[in-house]
Amino acid sequence: MSGSVLQRISNGVLMSDGAMGTELQAAGLSSGECGDHWNITQPQKVAGIHRSYFEAGSDVLITNTFGACSLMLKRHGLAEEVAAINEAGVSLAREAGTDETLVLGDIGPFGGIMAPLGDVAIQDVRDSLKEQVEVLVASGVDGIIVETQTALEEATIGVEAALQAGAPCVIVSFSYDVKHDGSDVATMMGIAPEEAAAFATSSGAHILGVNCGTSIDADWAARITKRYRKSCDLPVMAQPNAGQPVLEGAKVVYRETPQEMAARIPTLLNAGVSIVGACCGSTPDHIEAIHRAVRLA
Repeated sequence: MSGSVLQRISNGVLMSDGAMGTELQAAGLSSGECGDHWNITQPQKVAGIHRSYFEAGSDVLITNTFGACSLMLKRHGLAEEVAAINEAGVSLAREAGTDETLVLGDIGPFGGIMAPLGDVAIQDVRDSLKEQVEVLVASGVDGIIVETQTALEEATIGVEAALQAGAPCVIVSFSYDVKHDGSDVATMMGIAPEEAAAFATSSGAHILGVNCGTSIDADWAARITKRYRKSCDLPVMAQPNAGQPVLEGAKVVYRETPQEMAARIPTLLNAGVSIVGACCGSTPDHIEAIHRAVRLA
């Protein structure tokens, strides 16, 4: 492989990939089904999604392991398959690219609220994330992305687990919601971008990110990136949604076209982002359009 994540971003902006869930659903994943388990049961389909993003221009592929910690898998009766699902996730992403392609092991939220506010013991979260991270690192990822975080307590556990496991690069990415009056953003647990930046710096993370969240499009991702850059010296990774979601019947739909999303990318680049990709509602077509915009910038 050609250099580490941090070495590569020193040479220019890297392209990440887009939404995995959107593509899994398009490939036939049913409501309530465990998409991470497809690494084992439908590997060709998962590999095809990774390959489509690679062919669209992604330098970075993120494993299909967002919900592959034991606490999440337990809900599907799959807690004993943590190692197999995560190992397969790394292999499928690695095989979809080339030796130059960087692979990030994906760690999503564990899907609950920790004690004392919630009913999940802190040690259970530590054990679950530690197990998943250790498998991903042992499987040869180029870094770990602890993503879609809303609470500093859970983000702390994920970052600590990644650092202790020896991950060569640790990214912590937060999910924000735009306030009803459109004036500001905060995570579900009330964390502002400046607080996230201070946490990322003190935690030892190498890269700070923004992904997903209510109404977090490329314009809002650019605003958050600017606030990150004013608050810390860490490189920034941005994965905005494909515009604002709308309800069509009982289905959430993202209508922003690849061309419309790409038109917003110069603003994001000017904000100082080092890795750019996309999140909810995005497709390989969106990534291809974004890639062209990055090349032309």
